[in-house]
Amino acid sequence: MSKIVTFGEIMMRLNPPGYLKLLQTDSLNVSFAGGEANVCVSLANYGDEAAFVSKVPAHELGQCAVNALRRYGVDTSGVLRGGIRLGVYYVEKGASQRGSKVIYDRAGSAIALAGRGEFDWAGLLDGADWFHFTGITPALGGDMPKVCLDAVKTARAKGVTVSCDLNYRGKLWGRETACQIMTELMPYVDVCIANEEDAKDVFGIAAENTDVTAGKLDREGYVSVARQLQERFGFRRVAITLRSSISASDNDWSGMLYDGDRAYFAKNYRIHLVDRVGGGDSFGGGLIHAMRKWPGDDQKIIDFAVAASCLKQTIEFDFNLASEQDVLSLCGGNASGRVQR
Repeated sequence: MSKIVTFGEIMMRLNPPGYLKLLQTDSLNVSFAGGEANVCVSLANYGDEAAFVSKVPAHELGQCAVNALRRYGVDTSGVLRGGIRLGVYYVEKGASQRGSKVIYDRAGSAIALAGRGEFDWAGLLDGADWFHFTGITPALGGDMPKVCLDAVKTARAKGVTVSCDLNYRGKLWGRETACQIMTELMPYVDVCIANEEDAKDVFGIAAENTDVTAGKLDREGYVSVARQLQERFGFRRVAITLRSSISASDNDWSGMLYDGDRAYFAKNYRIHLVDRVGGGDSFGGGLIHAMRKWPGDDQKIIDFAVAASCLKQTIEFDFNLASEQDVLSLCGGNASGRVQR
């Protein structure tokens, strides 16, 4: 069976218990996460062969991060050891009208300072049929933009499908830099994943009749966004998550998949959020799994991806621990939340 390779940073996540603010708490929950690592865990839980490539320090914190992935069956043989820092981020979960907050402490991390020559992409992609990264990884700076370019060029040469979640992070880089670097990477991408704001932030492509802050989304506006992305870069598929925020506690959640001719929309789920961080990554994991398992059935693919990410947002911390059967059950209409006996 061919494997899926993802590349990015894994960090330690620290958050107060429950809905305490950082200013209130005297303890922090510890977990590990990162955009591409989250995708890898989703895929492993669906039974796919998933491998994660990164670099972590050769000390106990680095090993804890690796162990967190191994626990769920992720292949970590491509994780390099070195450097002195494991990136950290803090999450303060919001509620009602108080939004969630993320604080990064990741400057100078092992992966951010990794050199271009450290990654043997021909070997790392041996036996793979899919490669996934996000816009967060080149945003780390240093050699990372060129490392990502080496990876996608090698993947294209080997006939490996490439997916990228744009994942714009304004705390890591500015829009002009993001546009310049991501424009260089996009010609090697087959499947582009974005949320309601990414295309605007990175490429200046905005959905019409949409106000994300007010929770107003216009579906046809996002068909236009997907069409413009596809026409500019030649993507085979463009997938967009659609979130309407009623409050920090309750969101409407859906998604769209565009194939160049037609847009496919999933049903809308109203989610009472447990933890929304990692929701987009679980969408990406569900999308990749479904595209490999049910190629050509775009409606089933987007239904699976949206249902998968709906379930993740009811689970604490970043990793989506739902099984394929859990997702298919929700796709089939089992959304009552009744006790399973």
